[in-house]
Amino acid sequence: MQVDFFVRKRLRTLLFVAVVLVLTWGATALTSFDFAKGLAAFPQALTWGVQNFYPDAKSLERLPNITSQLLETLTIAVASTTVAAVFALVFAVAGSATMRLNRLFALVSRGVASLFRNIDIAAWAIILLFSFGQSALTGYFALFFASFGFLTRVFMETIDEMGASGVEALRATGAGYVATVCRCVVPSCAPQFVSWMLFMIETNIRSATLIGILTGTGIGFSFDLYYKGMNYHAASLVVIVIVATILAIETLSNLIRRMILRG
Repeated sequence: MQVDFFVRKRLRTLLFVAVVLVLTWGATALTSFDFAKGLAAFPQALTWGVQNFYPDAKSLERLPNITSQLLETLTIAVASTTVAAVFALVFAVAGSATMRLNRLFALVSRGVASLFRNIDIAAWAIILLFSFGQSALTGYFALFFASFGFLTRVFMETIDEMGASGVEALRATGAGYVATVCRCVVPSCAPQFVSWMLFMIETNIRSATLIGILTGTGIGFSFDLYYKGMNYHAASLVVIVIVATILAIETLSNLIRRMILRG
């Protein structure tokens, strides 16, 4: 029996590898991608990057402007996430299996969350461009809608994982719906809520950089402007500033998470 188990496991592994190879070959054939040319071009690309894509003294003069654009991007990312978290909490509480008002509203809440979550943030930006044009408001709403869908979903799951014992205990004492939410659901789930919100802020800072290229705002627009203008030294400085900021935000976020979980 044990030998048969290992044979079946090996066959499944071989089948999986074969499927991956076939899919890779099919995608390569459809896109006319040449692995040999790709590998041959890699050293040239690396050489070009070393020779051209680095900040010089002249590009450092643009650092104040780059920092200003970065602050705009950070503000949009944080503002959209925090406001989305408030709306997501309302929909999550009303739509969760533990605290739902009724089956219909729970169904609507889950449907809205799934719709907003499954539309990519770039798609939101493109859709909103027709209404608001290239502006910071377009980037804000794109990040808001994507954050709202994601946070509603994870907040619902967090509330459902909490269990119904505390809720039932408060209801047995005669507590109303709002009192139960404020005294049981929010305090019990607050660490997880904050943790997910911090994760979303990290994600939105990365996304806001890309969205800025579409909306013509923030640090993403600065990178696009410098790169298309062949000012590669300034473009590389933008990349370094973005990477440093993301690493700093991630470090701070992880520190806050640890403090919350310990508390």
